Amino acid sequence: MKVAIVSPDNTRLAELAQLLQAGAHEVVTSVGGAGALQALVAHAAPDLLLVDGCADSAGLAAIAAIGARHPGLAVLLLCAAASPDFLIGAMRAGVREVLPVPLAAAELEAALGRAGARLRGAQAPGEGKVLAFIACKGGSGATFLATSMSLQLARTGSVLLVDLNLQFGDALAFMHEGQAPSTLADVARAIARLDASFLAASTVRVAPNVSLLAAPEDHAQAAEISAAHVDAILALAVRHYDYVVLDIGRPVTTLGIKALDRAWRIYPVLQASLTSIRNARKMLAIFKSLDYGDDRIEPIVNRFERRGQIGVADLERALGKFHIHTVPNSYRQVTAATDHGEPLAGGACANPVLVEVAALADALTAPAGEARQRSGPLARLLASLASRLSGRQPGESHVLP
Repeated sequence: MKVAIVSPDNTRLAELAQLLQAGAHEVVTSVGGAGALQALVAHAAPDLLLVDGCADSAGLAAIAAIGARHPGLAVLLLCAAASPDFLIGAMRAGVREVLPVPLAAAELEAALGRAGARLRGAQAPGEGKVLAFIACKGGSGATFLATSMSLQLARTGSVLLVDLNLQFGDALAFMHEGQAPSTLADVARAIARLDASFLAASTVRVAPNVSLLAAPEDHAQAAEISAAHVDAILALAVRHYDYVVLDIGRPVTTLGIKALDRAWRIYPVLQASLTSIRNARKMLAIFKSLDYGDDRIEPIVNRFERRGQIGVADLERALGKFHIHTVPNSYRQVTAATDHGEPLAGGACANPVLVEVAALADALTAPAGEARQRSGPLARLLASLASRLSGRQPGESHVLP
């Protein structure tokens, strides 16, 4: 990978170049600050830009301008201290990752590896697919859809559901009445012991082929979990599970971004209301600033009413060019299932919500990216029933122009 480095300090520039050359990267260097960025990128045409300093508004403005001209360029920023406001500003400017200094060689190489994997845009052979569900607004139903999708995917492979809603995570309660023997916080505290057997022992088997790594019960423990912990857990999980489903809480944080970076598909979950749509637009703008491709993002409109005031065409105009899924409203059955801590699949096989989630899972598990066709009279009956209840024709999908 070709890496361009800019720093106002000659000594630090030489140190960074030495670290990267040891990792067999092609390195181009430039002494300077924000004013040197555009000329360096134009001259060197790098795959990745490593910026030392520029931790001010002028630096972020320069990075944003470069991102607009070179949308495929990944930008990493080295910064001794970063406030939450600065991190948000950096994210909006298009910075992929803000790294602390001083920086160890292994940490820098790991960050470049993450950026390189994303630039290649390909999933490593043999790795499981990471699917991220994130609510655009509280109560949208992201946890319900994440748990339901996990059960559907388990028909064809092994699934690990990770509850990353660290403060208010309740994915376990949607699927299981018992307590988790350990949580994400316990794994984070013992991260040095992390291997496949330790990870498996830390989960709850909630269904055949489905394990769940629960969020911590104590909010104080949530503060102990870092983005690096989550990245290490997911890096291991994709090597041992066919699917890793993430239930990501709001708001979008550095930890959440680390998880989203690994996602093969991102499902922002909203409802057909003005406030939810406004939040969805803001979230999609964040994803754009993070340079997530449109092909990775598939909004899901939950509890959709065909005869409601806001229709599919309105959603398409509001959200933009995305593949939009709609899940019909089945409030009574869904609420009864979640109140009892039982999956909807347990006693509602003909529920239109379940049929839609199953169809979404089928599209993910189909060979060569093509949705598998349901076969048999029962499957056709369920699809017909779901179509009538949701107001859609069988086989119709909402793909935006």
